[in-house]
Parts: sequence; C-alpha cells; structure tokens
Amino acid sequence: MTERSYYAPNGGLPPQTQLLTDRAMFTEAYAVIPKGTFSDIVTSFLPFWDKARFWVIARPLSGFAETFSQYIAEVLPGGGSDRPETEAGVEAVLFVVEGEITVTVLGKTDRLEPGGYAYIPPGAEWSLKNTSQAPARFHWIRKAYQFVEGLDAPDPIIANETNIEPTVMPDTNGVWATTRFVDPADLRHDMHVTIVTFQPGGVIPFAETHVMEHGLYVLEGKAVYRLNQDWVEVEAGDFMWLRAFCPQACYAGGPGPFRYLLYKDVNRHMALAR
Repeated sequence: MTERSYYAPNGGLPPQTQLLTDRAMFTEAYAVIPKGTFSDIVTSFLPFWDKARFWVIARPLSGFAETFSQYIAEVLPGGGSDRPETEAGVEAVLFVVEGEITVTVLGKTDRLEPGGYAYIPPGAEWSLKNTSQAPARFHWIRKAYQFVEGLDAPDPIIANETNIEPTVMPDTNGVWATTRFVDPADLRHDMHVTIVTFQPGGVIPFAETHVMEHGLYVLEGKAVYRLNQDWVEVEAGDFMWLRAFCPQACYAGGPGPFRYLLYKDVNRHMALAR
C-alpha cells in the first residue's frame, strides 16, 4: 500500500527574530495562506465545542469566493461537540489529517483516522468526539446545500482514501490522478471534495478557467502553481483560495508526490434571482 502523508498545523508563534517577508497573498482573484500563518493568535473558538480551536481558512466574501467555508480543527483528548453545526440546511465534509475522531451521523458511529472522510447531509444530526489520548486535526468544509425539487438530499458517506483507487486523468501516463469520494454522476451532490495527486514533473497542461470556486489545501509535497497571472510556489501546509474563473495550472516539482485536498461547487444552475 502506498504510504501517504498529511500535513497538519500545530500552532505556536514565530520568534521575534523572524523576518516579516512571507508568501501570504490576497488578490482580486485568489488568496494564498502559507503554513507559517497558522499560529496560535489566529485561531477561533466556536459555540458548543469543548477543548477545540479552529483555523478559519475560507469564508464567503461578497465579490470573491462565495459558496463555502473551510476550517482546520484541532480537538484535544476528551473534546468535541454534541451540537457542532448551528445553522440550518448546511452540509459538511470532514477530512482527518492527524489523530483520530469519532463521528456519529444520524445515530451511526464511526471512527476516522488520517485519510478518513465523512460527508454529512444537510440538516443531519451529528456529533464529534476525540476519545483518543492525542490531539486530532481535521478539515471541516461547510456549504449551504442547494436543494432542487425532485432530487433527494445525499446520504451520509464514511470512507478512507486508502481504500479508494485514484482515477487517472486521460493521456497523462499516470502522473495526474484524482481520488473521488462521491460518484460524479450523482447529481444530489452540489459539492465535491477530492484529493488530487501529481507525480514529480506532472502538470496541469493548460490554464483551467471555469465557474467552480476552489479551496486547495496542500497535503504533501511542493509545486509551482499558476494563479491568475502569477506563478506561486506552494508546499505542504499551504492553502489556496480561488474565485470563479481564476485561471489556474500547476507544475509538480518533486522530489515526491504533490497532493492537495480540493473543494469545488458542482451540479447546480447559476442562480439568476437575488
């Protein structure tokens, strides 16, 4: 089985001697939040969570990316929540990068380890606990579900990427692949969270320009990423946030695989009435 790596932030605070020059960027088309910004002083606490803190790395902003929010959660042993979601009609994806969590969705309990994925349908009753002896860190992606008359809401999904065979992109000789947790043909889903893997030297060979918004968290490796008109170096622990139609491409530099957790909105008409 292929060994997989998942970068997880640990907080802390840079020393007073550190230079202020950094790779953090926020433009009209994209944002880059490098791993060095994940310090203790930028964490948030949320209602009804115990022994937990959150790095908020994406939230809806008018005129920018508008469909999702994304947190990196850190839950200490014994912590968690019996009421994690406080907003109606919200769906969620959890993806574990360090430690273990126990998730109960609609009365069914599962343990998630690194690489573990959970899809939580809109309005589903769920809870989360860290019953282990070590901190757990995971991504929590939230989206207001877009209901469509005639389509049921999706069912819960519990999976681990180690049990899923990646789908190799056509005509790439295996250097570009996507691990999918949801059937792309299932139109009940209005967002996909996948893992994209490039082997060293692999590229997106054109500037993708499309309506889907993206959140990209680098799990492993490094690359040069094309964002709008700029080429930006990114590495494990960095987060990229792309608004709709931002041109994008990448070149994986090695020496190991370049992998990222990818969010995108899918399968819905563009709303015309506001």
